[in-house]
Amino acid sequence: MMTVYASALHDRRQPGAAIALGLLVTSVWLIASPALASADNHDEASSTGLDNVTKQIFEMPSYTTVGGDTIAPVRVGWEAYGELNEAGDNAILITHFFSGTSHAAGRYDGEETPGYWDAIIGPGKPLDTDRYYVVSSDTLVNLNAGDPRVTTTGLASHNPDTGEPWGTDFPLVTIRDFVNVQKALLDDLGIQRLHAVMGASMGALQAYEWASAYPERVERLIPVIGAGVADPWLIASLDAWAAPITLDPHWRGGDYYGQTPPLDGLRESLKLITLQANHWRWADATFDRDWADADTSPMSSLEAQYEVEATLNSVAEQRAATADANHLLYLVKANQAFMTGHGDSLEAGLAAIEAPTLMLYSEDDLVFSPQKVRETAALIEADGTPVTLEALEGDRGHIDGVVNIQQAATQLRDFLESPLP
Repeated sequence: MMTVYASALHDRRQPGAAIALGLLVTSVWLIASPALASADNHDEASSTGLDNVTKQIFEMPSYTTVGGDTIAPVRVGWEAYGELNEAGDNAILITHFFSGTSHAAGRYDGEETPGYWDAIIGPGKPLDTDRYYVVSSDTLVNLNAGDPRVTTTGLASHNPDTGEPWGTDFPLVTIRDFVNVQKALLDDLGIQRLHAVMGASMGALQAYEWASAYPERVERLIPVIGAGVADPWLIASLDAWAAPITLDPHWRGGDYYGQTPPLDGLRESLKLITLQANHWRWADATFDRDWADADTSPMSSLEAQYEVEATLNSVAEQRAATADANHLLYLVKANQAFMTGHGDSLEAGLAAIEAPTLMLYSEDDLVFSPQKVRETAALIEADGTPVTLEALEGDRGHIDGVVNIQQAATQLRDFLESPLP
């Protein structure tokens, strides 16, 4: 499988491959280029997709954060696929990754690119929308605040008390706050118990938090490419992602709305995130040491680049067009602060999880180490909660959990259909 995959990446310059890869462009960890898309992800999706997906908006008059601050009002976008049954017990919640949105599956009207997990969500797929009601929502402070299809309350939103954007007067928020707003949405939909909660990366953190904070509401847990706590390495990595923004003179301490935004810093941040979310084997197979301009050696001037540099810069440029720098900084802080259970003990937070758990991970993950994933599994399992660990294969590292999720189709289907212990 890995040999075939590498060949597909090398073929990206061929016209047919370029068209095929262009259809696979997703928002996966800031991936917005055919050169960064996977050729494996959407074979099934292309034949059995969900058409004309509708984005909806949920609003709360006010919300009190874990830290005790009030945000009023709160609005987040959400999508759903399938139908909620009369008992209201066939719902699966999808929680999205750092740079993601609620667009987990299907296609918006007039768009060719499906949601990021379209390979596993839809009629007849593992998350079968003929059987399950699949719900996904934008988080607070969603990175993509400039995307017209994203609704998210955050620093770029207007503070009703001032009529101006909140800026850094917006309260710091946590993964638990993301979960609590999702809980309010599900309450509004009449959903009191989830057949499963599933998410990748930052979505895995939300999934752990759901199962720990509200164990009576979660029947099955599926964290993907994520561990139960932000370890020191991840905390430092997140700090490195944030640094270019705060060093950009246009950031102005977060007070840039209505002025020139810190786009230079934002682009560098997005480039760092994209690089770390991938793996060196992918870089080797995709770019080798090719020059960005076949006629211009990178040693001819400081401006001349290798193709890997030019591609990452191009991706960052595209993603920065709809991203918000302050939102990125608040997401960094929320991820750094994460510990399952939002308490003082990781052991206690994970012990509170009672739902049978299927954990999908990558042995080549450069964001959440496989060792930390295994440690998380052991802590959940310590009191008898059943846990299954499944490794995904591929050359992408961390984001194999998104672009190669279809590898786990059989395990997902069996897990979702299995009776509860």
